[in-house]
Amino acid sequence: MATTFDAPRTSARRGNLEKWGWIYMRASGVVLVVLIFGHLFINLVAGEGVKQVDFAFIAGKWASPFWQVWDGLMLWLALIHGGNGMRTITNDYVSNPTANKLLKGAILVAVALLIVLGTLVITTFDPCPPNAAPGTLPDFCSALTR
Repeated sequence: MATTFDAPRTSARRGNLEKWGWIYMRASGVVLVVLIFGHLFINLVAGEGVKQVDFAFIAGKWASPFWQVWDGLMLWLALIHGGNGMRTITNDYVSNPTANKLLKGAILVAVALLIVLGTLVITTFDPCPPNAAPGTLPDFCSALTR
């Protein structure tokens, strides 16, 4: 009688991480389609089209918490989605364990840094800072101080 051996099992944690990464990619992809097409419609089609997009347009948009959440959610989902995709590519094509860990670490640092910086820009954006030189402010700021 022949002896059979079971295939080596990967740790449950790794398999679970891959499963949740797969689910995240599908779910975030669907949400991103809605967010991105909404973003493109509002910025490029509605109103005066692309001619309306300038500093004042963005300042007015980000004055609303709705658009801050919309753009922040789009930023977070897109960066994590892209980082997870790069992690998957790294796992598939980089066989050297050291290089694999280095590349995945670099991806993690890049994604985390861009999320932090992007979130700071969206949440702390002030088109009319109080101590700015008057010549450097947009025209609509002078109307706000009167």
